[in-house]
Amino acid sequence: MIRPLHLNDAEELLDIYNYYVLNSIVTFDDKALSLDAFKDKIVRINADYPFIVFEDNNDILGYAYGSRWRPKPAYKHTVESTVYVKHDALGKQIGTKLYTALLSELKAQDYHIVLGGLTLPNDASVKLHEKFGFKKVAHFKEVGLKFGKWLDVGFWQLNF
Repeated sequence: MIRPLHLNDAEELLDIYNYYVLNSIVTFDDKALSLDAFKDKIVRINADYPFIVFEDNNDILGYAYGSRWRPKPAYKHTVESTVYVKHDALGKQIGTKLYTALLSELKAQDYHIVLGGLTLPNDASVKLHEKFGFKKVAHFKEVGLKFGKWLDVGFWQLNF
């Protein structure tokens, strides 16, 4: 089931996130976050944007949220989307279910543009975004360094 974030979800969400921090290029964080730092992050995001989790049999298998793209007032109708699925639950359409719900909430809140920033290569995330009608609008080369490798970032855009 998909439901709103509860603060007591923080530890399970952090476990999902820190797996990707330590084992993948999908986030540019390079050190595991502490529980306190992660709680601060999710409380700050959830104060202004939708933040949802996918739960099955009392186990959180993924989460998604919207967040501020840039701080200038003219960008207030643009939001960045984020989705993470527990690494051992990939391939079960959880990301699709989370994105369906998140995009519905963002549209209901009258956002005009949703942006997805993806570390490249990342075929699974590209396919997920394009399934929902996102179009690639930018490609920045070698803007991040992780695991000793320069990485590209692409942006996909969805207009409501």
